Amino acid sequence: MSRLTIGILDDYQEVALSLADWGSLDADIEVFAVPFADADETVERLADFDVLVAMRERTLFPAGVLSRLRRLKLLVSTGPVNSAIDVKAARELGIQVSGTGYFSYPAAELTWALILAASRNLPAQVQSMRKGGWQLGLGASVRGRILGLLGLGNIGQQVAAFAHAFGMPVVAWSPNLTAESAAGHQVTAVSKEQLFASADVLSIHMVLSEQSRGLVGASELAMMKPTSILVNTSRGPLIDESALVDALKRRVIGCAALDVYETEPLPVDHPLRSLDNALLTPHIGYVTQQLYTVFYEDAVEDIAAFISGTPLRVMA
Repeated sequence: MSRLTIGILDDYQEVALSLADWGSLDADIEVFAVPFADADETVERLADFDVLVAMRERTLFPAGVLSRLRRLKLLVSTGPVNSAIDVKAARELGIQVSGTGYFSYPAAELTWALILAASRNLPAQVQSMRKGGWQLGLGASVRGRILGLLGLGNIGQQVAAFAHAFGMPVVAWSPNLTAESAAGHQVTAVSKEQLFASADVLSIHMVLSEQSRGLVGASELAMMKPTSILVNTSRGPLIDESALVDALKRRVIGCAALDVYETEPLPVDHPLRSLDNALLTPHIGYVTQQLYTVFYEDAVEDIAAFISGTPLRVMA
């Protein structure tokens, strides 16, 4: 029997091998630090692997790609779900898909890092210091300002708890949010229109679906205050990106603080990169040493379990 081949995908920071005991698997391992350009390159580069470890939703595995990876027997995704993998197609092709453990508080923490950085204009202040300058303009305190949450699920609830510590009243809307469930988190449920019109900071925490895609568009942005901050650490396509670029250029809103984008990595020439009222981070909401350690240790465990015939964390 030939030696097991394992490919670790989209390890942008090249840290995967240092965070788990890959040597325990007695396999040939190759790490890919750069994303593939398209489906054809994905198939070409991965054709010889028995096992692949995919980082969240960075590389797409639709049925058309999976059917061409004829050696693939196990696909491990970091986290418990991965919408970039056609799990049904994988099952039909005899490919097992397993997940790993996950915790969401790093995303809530980054949300607050972005809120505070945008409120106090930290990127410009840091740049001023690096260039030998001093204070630039006036920042704003968050105390007493209204935090609006588009979605009050697990991460939205954590963000709301931070807001209370900062002295911010919190309002929220989602299609199924009730006044009672919101009140249980010291949050006031409002209409969608009230949410956009009243929020000084509006943070998005929705699951991406066909119903939620483009949920924040030109009409929603037009409802917002000209000083408001829009924060997205959830999924890029929840916002109509062209409408957002237009709104930022015309100063319809004060600032957008974004960690996620419609196309990732964000193209080098994307207009968001050139706007002074766009605070951008490279989808690092879940990129922490603690969570990556869970991801990769569990991935090794998943592979060992697969080899022994006792699969773990198999996705439905």
